[in-house]
Amino acid sequence: MLRKLRIVGYAALSLLIMGCASSSTTKVARVQSDSTMDLSGRWNDTDSRLVADEMIKDALNQRWIYKWEQEKRVPTVIVGRVTNRSHEHINVQTFMKDIERALLNSGRVDFVASRTERDQIRDEREDQQVNASLDTRSDMGEEAGADLMMTGSINTIVDQEGKRSVIYYQVNMELIDMESNRKVWIGEKKIKKYVERASARL
Repeated sequence: MLRKLRIVGYAALSLLIMGCASSSTTKVARVQSDSTMDLSGRWNDTDSRLVADEMIKDALNQRWIYKWEQEKRVPTVIVGRVTNRSHEHINVQTFMKDIERALLNSGRVDFVASRTERDQIRDEREDQQVNASLDTRSDMGEEAGADLMMTGSINTIVDQEGKRSVIYYQVNMELIDMESNRKVWIGEKKIKKYVERASARL
């Protein structure tokens, strides 16, 4: 009899554990990559994409580009450093890639590789000089130089009272003539978010 009670007890305990495990199972749902989802109130992929698109749209509708178009030339642009001065950890590399994509897809500018990418390409080109056949190797000293460099920064101001906070993002971008160091365009995009949390911590 005691043995039967133990077996029943073990069975009940197993069912209880299984029930707890199933109730805490993580649920995952696939969503569209361009859908807008704001869970934490922090900078996210939607902010990065929208800011990049609006920045480049503004940049390509200013007077600096008409100079190039009148001369029937396509300016070559490189993205320089984008500095994160916000209170958050922001993946600046993702934002820079969004900027590059928006620039390149506009069809109104040419684009050259970043410094890190150029270093990798140069290593490969140097290796080709020794190991690749003469008719397939890429020549040294034939790189396209950039006419303009785009740089920028991401800044935040946080106003918090208890569980409520307002997060204000300001993204500044500049386009600089590589030869003269003149700034030919300055762009600014602002985002303001109201966040109410269960916890008072940001």
